[in-house]
Order: sequence, then C-alpha cells, then structure tokens
Amino acid sequence: MRILAAEEGCHLFGDNGCGFEAPTVGMFFPEPWYGGIPGSAGIDLYMVLLLIAVGATLLLWSWFSKKLSLVPGRRQSVGEMLVLFIRDQISRPIMGAKGDRFLPFLTAIFSFILLMNFTGLIPGLLPVNSNLAFPAMLSLVIYLMTLVVGMKHQGGWGYVKNQIFPPGMPKPIYVLVTPIEFLSVFIIRPVTHALRLFATMFAGSLLLAVFAYGGWYMLNLTAGPVLSTVSVLFSGAALVGYLVFFVFEILIMVVQAFIFTLLASLYLNQSLEAAH
Repeated sequence: MRILAAEEGCHLFGDNGCGFEAPTVGMFFPEPWYGGIPGSAGIDLYMVLLLIAVGATLLLWSWFSKKLSLVPGRRQSVGEMLVLFIRDQISRPIMGAKGDRFLPFLTAIFSFILLMNFTGLIPGLLPVNSNLAFPAMLSLVIYLMTLVVGMKHQGGWGYVKNQIFPPGMPKPIYVLVTPIEFLSVFIIRPVTHALRLFATMFAGSLLLAVFAYGGWYMLNLTAGPVLSTVSVLFSGAALVGYLVFFVFEILIMVVQAFIFTLLASLYLNQSLEAAH
C-alpha cells in the first residue's frame, strides 16, 4: 500500500511543503511479483494471501479432526462448536434436516471466507476478498452448484419454470413478474452475492488505511514543543479511531462470512424444492 506522505517523510507542520496524500484505490492493485504465467495476471500479493488462506483452512480442519473420539477434547470441541454453529444458525433453520448433506460444504465456505477476510487484519496487507475476482469466483461456484442441484431435483425445465413462474399468481401478472424473476435469479443474484462481500472488505480496508496513514502524517516530533504536542494529540486521536474501526472491522468480517454462507444455504434450499 503506497502513500507519498509516508514514503517522503511528509508530516503535519513539516517545512518541506508536502501535504497528506490519502490512500486511493490504487492500493488494491499491487504490482505482480512474477508475471510470466501464460493466461494469468501473474503472482501478486493477492495470490500469495489466497494460498495462505487455503493452507490455513486445511491445517485448521486437519487440526480439529486429528484423533477424533466420542468424548471430545478441547481441540475437537472447538471444531464441533463451529460445525454446530453453522448447522443450528444457518443450515437447519433454512433447509431443515435435508440440509445436513451440505453442512461440510457450508462449514468449509464459512471458514475459508473468514480466513480470507482475516488476512486484512495484518498491517500492510489486504483481505483477499477486497479483490472482486475472488468473491466473484466463490459466488460463481455457489451459482453453478444451485443450478446442478436444482436441475437434479426438479428437472431442467422444471427448475427454470419454478424460478421464473412463481405459483399462485394470475396469468396476466406473469408478463411483468417473469422477466423480473429471470433477471433476479439468474443474473442479479450471483452478482450481488459477490458484490456484497467485496464492497464491505474494500471499504473497510480503505477506511483503516486512511486512519493509519493519517495518524502517521499527523505525527511530527520535530516541529517544536507546541506543534509537536498538537501533532501527538492529533495522531493519538487517529490511532484511537484506527483501533475502534479495527475491532469493528473484525466484526464485519465475521458477519460477511456468515451472510455469504447464509445466502448460499438459502439458494441451495430453493434448488432442492420448488416454491409453494
């Protein structure tokens, strides 16, 4: 993440004439470290963080499931608590007992998205999902899965018909409702599923960067006794704001992983059964 005010030693009350340059969206487009891979954008910060999140997810669940027993130990209990949380708060309320078959998938999605979000808590790094390509790919996986499940349980045309022709409406209303339902289910739904996760991670990271760089810019211990004191007060206020939003961002990261998984469960449930 680049900012001239920090790189050039610019600070409040400085005598070098430079001012504060706020973080921009350019910080979300890091230069690739290696671009020699055909058909790809190369290896950059996001790719490394993605691989770290994948490895952390695999290691975490390998650790939870190591030496399973009927009387769970502390490690196994934590893993079971997470599985029960997904089952009791997402799967069962939406899908009922038939959703248990999707419980491993939903649990994996929740923990994977959460770890991808948490990469943004490391100073100087970004959450993987602040790059639209990654939540878009996750959304595409859910979308294709709902199509496969829906066509398997309702038939090809049966699934499409049940989505765009809601039952119980007067036939003339379908002229208005059917195009709206088609756009909503097959176009708008997967797009908003990805954008919701991306937008919150993008905005949260940008806000944290503003507080971090702003606090650094306002800290000037060489401006004289009075101005240095003022700069420390300003910098301290920015630090407090950063810490407050840092804690708030952790909550947002958890909530967004929960919402993404909740919507995935809802879409899968609509694929299992036609609306009544």
